[in-house]
Amino acid sequence: MALTPKPFAAACALVSTLAFAAAGLCTPASAAPEQESHPKAVKVLKEKHHKPSKKAKEQPAPEVAAAEDEPEPDITDTVVTDYACELNNKVTIYTNAQDDGHIALRWKNRLHRLDRIGTTTGALRFENPKFGLIWIGIPSKGILLDSKLNRQLANECKNAQQAKPLVAAVPAAEKKS
Repeated sequence: MALTPKPFAAACALVSTLAFAAAGLCTPASAAPEQESHPKAVKVLKEKHHKPSKKAKEQPAPEVAAAEDEPEPDITDTVVTDYACELNNKVTIYTNAQDDGHIALRWKNRLHRLDRIGTTTGALRFENPKFGLIWIGIPSKGILLDSKLNRQLANECKNAQQAKPLVAAVPAAEKKS
């Protein structure tokens, strides 16, 4: 396919026109005419780069402030169960026979009220959405989770009964021997 001089010249002219137009659009900022700064824009930019004041640092985040305002649950007339967990963590559960829909859980010197959540597996699941705490109790152990940070806080938590070694039942035939 041979190009004739006339279409070839037209194509070259078009390319050079586009190149010059693009070069005109891409002038450096220093070559642009100076624009006046708007006083409000200057103020916003200064505040953006300004460090927060001491008052702003002293005030806790709204979520933290709301969580700290939550009153501690009443643990009078409750059954106390201490759990020893991995990494020397301790969890204490306070249960009330008249209210099986809630527990009080002591974690890191703070008492939290957790609400019971139904499960299909039979595990005991209690949650406090404000703090993000989830306690899951199964017959062999308990686990404490942080749903806000998506991590385990305490695992392999066992009370005194769960910590006892399992003894296999000796068959009756072996006892008579």
